[in-house]
Amino acid sequence: MPITPLLKRASVQFAKRLLYALPAVVMVVTLVFVLIHIVPGDPVEQMLGEGARNADGARMRHELGLDQPLVSQYWMYWKKLAKGDLGTSFRFNDPVAGIILNRYPATMELTLAALTIALLLSIPAGVQSAVHRGAWLDRLFGFLSLVGLSCPNFALGPVLVLIFAIHTGWLPVSGYGSFGHLILPSLTLGSALAAILTRMVRASVLEQLSQDYVRTARAKGVLERHVLYKHTLRNGLIPVVTIVGLQFGALLAGTIVTETIFSWPGIGRLILQAISSRDYPLVQGCVLVISLTYIAVNLATDLLYTIIDPRIRQG
Repeated sequence: MPITPLLKRASVQFAKRLLYALPAVVMVVTLVFVLIHIVPGDPVEQMLGEGARNADGARMRHELGLDQPLVSQYWMYWKKLAKGDLGTSFRFNDPVAGIILNRYPATMELTLAALTIALLLSIPAGVQSAVHRGAWLDRLFGFLSLVGLSCPNFALGPVLVLIFAIHTGWLPVSGYGSFGHLILPSLTLGSALAAILTRMVRASVLEQLSQDYVRTARAKGVLERHVLYKHTLRNGLIPVVTIVGLQFGALLAGTIVTETIFSWPGIGRLILQAISSRDYPLVQGCVLVISLTYIAVNLATDLLYTIIDPRIRQG
């Protein structure tokens, strides 16, 4: 197929999927807007304190636009958003876009590190579990996967801190700035995904091992590691890539707990602080950025399908 029609077709598919994703973004932003406004708590009271005069509170509500009806506030928010303005943070009194831009790299660093750890652990474990089906190694990886799925972030994080930071002193307890600070948070965040992917890789490889091309490759004398990782694993990666794309959103959501435990200066910790202080623009901006990131990852996942399996591209 010529390059130009192929690029044109890919661009059309990308535009279609982007249009399909826009209603989801609108629904998410609308739902968050409504929920954050109906949750009990007054941001003006938190900023001024309980002893503030009523006149000062009324003036600040007018300056922030909180004295307008909820529908008017919603409409004004979308008008600003259309101009690329995410608003001004109530708590920090700075543009929301700038605050998020400062925190976003830390969150992506943690998320990608957790994803890398999950892949490095799950792919070899899943392949070996499939090759040694029913043996002690398969049962061991199955047990470890069950443990990984059963331990939530808020339980696993403190346990890792106790073992590797407090008792042994090998790693820092919390903070940001070095490779050592990244290890425990990424392990905490990526353990559940590693458990899921291990079972998925095992199932995919088992399915491929029964195919005729595997028996043919072995009959030709192809090295076993080439059979497993170059042929079998690659043909079984489609469901694995699908799970990675879907679970990326779970990783972003998991950063809220993980970043709080390890004092990681990312969007997850920021959104929790914004919710506690009823910082409406900051909450809405964080959720919008997370939603757009998740959509971008899913679009990239669709494009990755065509690289892994040429039959999808040709079809």
